[in-house]
Amino acid sequence: MKKIYAVIALLIASAAFSQTKPLEKVEPAFWWKGMKNPELQILVYGKGIAQNDIELSDGIQIKDVKKVENPNYVFITVNTNEINVPKFKINIKKGKNNISSYDYELKQRAAGSANRESFTSKDVMYLIMPDRFANGDEKNDSRPDLIEKNDRSLPNGRHGGDLRGIINNLDYIQNLGATSVWLTPVNEDNEKVYSYHGYAQTDLYKIDGRYGTNEDYRELSQKLNKRNMKLVMDYVTNHWGVSHWLIKDLPSKDWIHWFDEGKNGFYRSNYKTTTQFDTNASEIDKKYALDGWFDTTMPDINQKNPLVLKYLTQNAIWWIEYADLGGLRVDTYPYNDKEAMATWAKAITDEYPKFNIVGETWLYTAGQISAWQKNSKTGEAAGYNSNLPSVMDFMLFADMPKALKEKEGWDTGMVKLYNVFTSDFLYPDINNLLVFFENHDTERWNEIFNGDPKAYQMAMTMISTVRGIPQIYYGSEIGMRGDKTKGGDADIRRDFPGGWKSDSNNAFNPSSQTPEQKEFYQFTRKLLNWRKGKEVIHHGKTKNYVPQDGVFVYFRYDDKENVMVIINNNEKDQTLDLKRFAESLNGVTKGKDVISEKVFSMENSLSVPAKTPMIIELQN
Repeated sequence: MKKIYAVIALLIASAAFSQTKPLEKVEPAFWWKGMKNPELQILVYGKGIAQNDIELSDGIQIKDVKKVENPNYVFITVNTNEINVPKFKINIKKGKNNISSYDYELKQRAAGSANRESFTSKDVMYLIMPDRFANGDEKNDSRPDLIEKNDRSLPNGRHGGDLRGIINNLDYIQNLGATSVWLTPVNEDNEKVYSYHGYAQTDLYKIDGRYGTNEDYRELSQKLNKRNMKLVMDYVTNHWGVSHWLIKDLPSKDWIHWFDEGKNGFYRSNYKTTTQFDTNASEIDKKYALDGWFDTTMPDINQKNPLVLKYLTQNAIWWIEYADLGGLRVDTYPYNDKEAMATWAKAITDEYPKFNIVGETWLYTAGQISAWQKNSKTGEAAGYNSNLPSVMDFMLFADMPKALKEKEGWDTGMVKLYNVFTSDFLYPDINNLLVFFENHDTERWNEIFNGDPKAYQMAMTMISTVRGIPQIYYGSEIGMRGDKTKGGDADIRRDFPGGWKSDSNNAFNPSSQTPEQKEFYQFTRKLLNWRKGKEVIHHGKTKNYVPQDGVFVYFRYDDKENVMVIINNNEKDQTLDLKRFAESLNGVTKGKDVISEKVFSMENSLSVPAKTPMIIELQN
């Protein structure tokens, strides 16, 4: 550790003597005409570049020039509305001599780019960890320019999954019923080990070569769009990798957070993000939560620095525009400076009014989670508006396994689920919550319930029929398991069977799935494809009935349709007296179960099998 920070400090001190070219990097490498915000900040990097003059060709005026501690950087700002040529030169001059140049391009935006569609409650989001999904191009498994090499025998090593593997299996994802795809980060992560997860990024403008190229990423997005599907980028604002080129040669010390009392500036986060809205929190606890590092290899980024914030904002917009993205998922949202992130989110949604951004709000009460959603009354009570459109329902995630495992009691069992929904009034946009029962950081649901398809069916039914946007994790739909407690993160991120040529079982092909895989898959496919066309589920109202005897009943309804959802977690069959639901049934005489396709009389009573969900489309 001490060596890492000594190296960083040395790099800052010796920046003027670094052996870089006069003009080594320009970021962003290009931009677009016609953006709502015409102001563009261009990072120009090279040895001692701040000691030279910078001029633009074609008489283009530089609006602002910012120099920092490190003379290897200059940040120039231009107004793109005032630039009337598609290309111009950035010239580095020493006196009258031009010592280096860069050809900068302002591209034309695609038609309708500003009004691009994004993921909504109509969608089902399929979460993929690319390294563990499918290896479509074995030639990029290892790269000479990247440190960690492919070794599938190592649980925490690089296994070779890539963007081509995802592209090759888009039929599978679409047939399953998913309509948007969230990939864990695929930007370059050039750390020595444990780089497959991608959360210690080392280049924010470049796809990791072991996944493919920037062009491959754009191709994936375009092919999804042709299927009326969307690509969601996992964006990380809180931390970068210690090997990021900007970290190795910091523009200024305040680009990242430091602690004088820590080990050479390092101090691990206390992870207590509840301090963000605790009006009685101590300043030191807030500082440790927000400014502390996630890990020794993940320096904590200082969003309060205006240059940093502009860099992050432009980078996100660059990827949205370049790759035609359909949304962002933002990692560790409450660990960032909340005022800076409100500015970041607003800048993006101002540019793209229909664009959706969901923040990882890993908190366990609706009051705490809802405070992070745009226009929240709970946030307003703390004097804050996040401008963040969507949040993740970690309260439902946390209580769902408890509800299905506990014995029924006054405050145990299925009533826990009911209690989650009683807090819905706290959310300003209740349909814009991401609902899920597992992801890449959590215990596998099928491990918790020992591969029980009934427990899976109940959970899938719930997230697919309650308010919000369902998110499923790759492999759940074929019963994949993994024990995080014993096997760590690698065990909940196993390779998808069939993603590698040597795999004996190909679960991508329904005809070659095992009987166990097929049972999970067929249920998921039927449920999600039914959900696609159901406006009543996407935007309808909800009426809950307090659970009784381990059975939770709720209705989703609008002016056109009425759907009754029953989750029977009881070990025995249950007979429901339908008179209790008279206000929701309202004269309905029959209904058809979506899963079994059986038609039932809805006039007196209804028998529900043990450990079974039912989705009944009601008919007069």
